[in-house]
Amino acid sequence: MPYLNITEVESAVTSLAAAYPVSSQLITLPETSYEGRTAHALRIGTLTRAPKDSLIMIGGVHAREWGSCEVLIHFAADLLEAHRDGTGLGYGGTTFTADQVELLLRRLDLVVFPLVNPDGRRYSQTVQSMWRKNRNPANAGGDPHPNCVGVDLNRNYDFLFDFTTAFDPSANPQVSTDPCDPQVYAGPSAFSESETRNVRWLLDQNPGTRWFIDVHSYAQDMLYNWGDDENQSVDPDMNFHNSQYDGKRGLPGDLAYSEYIPKDDEDSARLLAEAFCQGVQGVRGVPYKPMTGFHLYPTSGTSDDYVYARHFTDADRGKVLGFTIEWGNDQAQSPNPFHPPWAEMQKIVLDVDAGLVQFCLAAI
Repeated sequence: MPYLNITEVESAVTSLAAAYPVSSQLITLPETSYEGRTAHALRIGTLTRAPKDSLIMIGGVHAREWGSCEVLIHFAADLLEAHRDGTGLGYGGTTFTADQVELLLRRLDLVVFPLVNPDGRRYSQTVQSMWRKNRNPANAGGDPHPNCVGVDLNRNYDFLFDFTTAFDPSANPQVSTDPCDPQVYAGPSAFSESETRNVRWLLDQNPGTRWFIDVHSYAQDMLYNWGDDENQSVDPDMNFHNSQYDGKRGLPGDLAYSEYIPKDDEDSARLLAEAFCQGVQGVRGVPYKPMTGFHLYPTSGTSDDYVYARHFTDADRGKVLGFTIEWGNDQAQSPNPFHPPWAEMQKIVLDVDAGLVQFCLAAI
């Protein structure tokens, strides 16, 4: 099977909901894309009397990272089929029993949103393969250059969105205020884009969410909070919403700023990231690295930091640990490592799906 186009992704999601009505539910996202497309997510889990914790997984945010949709669709299909048939799951050297599958669906609600950015994926698959952003031209200012369209959706969340104020001038976070930046334009304001508002809606509609995973490529990492600076658990006043530290964030190894995270949260996040990496490596020996997002590169406006930050800005919201998977191989012998040959992508899907199941079991 080759990579799915956007119609096939949506068909897969709706077909799974129809095929497994007892253990899944189709979710229609409220906002359409700029080009008028409606997106769907899938809730997976068995009905219970008691409220359950939730894990939200999203993919297809960056248009060129084609395999992220396939990772999540296969993950959902594997779990639903194994649960229905009362069987376990096998991914090479990583295996799970039928009892583990049953426990997972009984203890967790999984909300799987495989394709956040349908317009961008279509453009990447049909016009410009390395396209990353969405296709909203609203802020191009009449500039005819083809780069002057779209927003990097994973810079459009409400976390240190005003990075020019928040970061040290020499920090160079991977984000831009230039609408013609071909990669990391953040947009005119946080949540300016319907696609990121759909993700926020999922969080608001699922207050039992405790974990969030955004699937990307291609560095073979499992990232956890934070992404703006190095972590520290000593000084709670040194935090992202304290303007006293504006202009000091984003530099490695300095004493001026590190982002506060309670030690229990960091320990939990690291253990879950390690569990994911162990699940991946057991399949065929491919090593993934657990680390904070900052150690990939400094960022602002990302999904994983936004979901975790919500609890700090509003204590009535439940705490959500945020993660980003970077699947793939940065040494891939491929013309484009963002979409490796399908035969290799099939192996990556097995790797990552084993890691996701291992993550879920570690979470419960």
